Amino acid sequence: MTASIRGYKPSDLPELYRICLRTGDSGDDATGRYADPDLLGHVYVGPYVELEPELVFVVEDDIGVAGYVLGALDTTDFEERAERRWWPPLRDRYPAPDPDRRDSWTPDERIAHLIHHPVRTPEERVAAYPSHLHIDLLPRCQGRGYGRQLIETLCDALRERGSHGVHLGVGVRNQRAIGFYRHVGFHEIDAHPGGLVMAKPLGRRGHARRGAD
Repeated sequence: MTASIRGYKPSDLPELYRICLRTGDSGDDATGRYADPDLLGHVYVGPYVELEPELVFVVEDDIGVAGYVLGALDTTDFEERAERRWWPPLRDRYPAPDPDRRDSWTPDERIAHLIHHPVRTPEERVAAYPSHLHIDLLPRCQGRGYGRQLIETLCDALRERGSHGVHLGVGVRNQRAIGFYRHVGFHEIDAHPGGLVMAKPLGRRGHARRGAD
């Protein structure tokens, strides 16, 4: 089965949400873990296709879309625009979970907490690596070189737009992904409980700041 990489189309959105869920348990299928199957997509796909669709690429085979990479050119600016345009309607839809029962939050409640309290990237990280990305591939396209091609396609697009570095987060349980990221040139720059931050320089320095809208 052959596959090819292309830019995102709005009709791809349901498939990207589905892939996000099917790879949402440290690379394994998270279907059934969430009462609302769209929650992961709302956090890890939706704001990117809404705010920076030109930096979303998919791999498509004879069956359909089997993976994607997406990113933000200027992480700080992206987070500010998401705060204005993406999170407010989701906060109306998903109530913030009770902090007093944090230890018993359901998977849905943990994601709802991220909607109300999205992670903000430290300034020192974006100074060195202003861009960031997420990548997910279904098993049928793993181990065939498409992950590398997706990463290279996005990195080329970021470099062309002036970025000099890109970072990503990965769970420590996802050892296969960590090995893959190292293989395509990422290295560890930070760690936190349950996860790593990895980064890759993009070579040519430039100004990656977007104009606010």
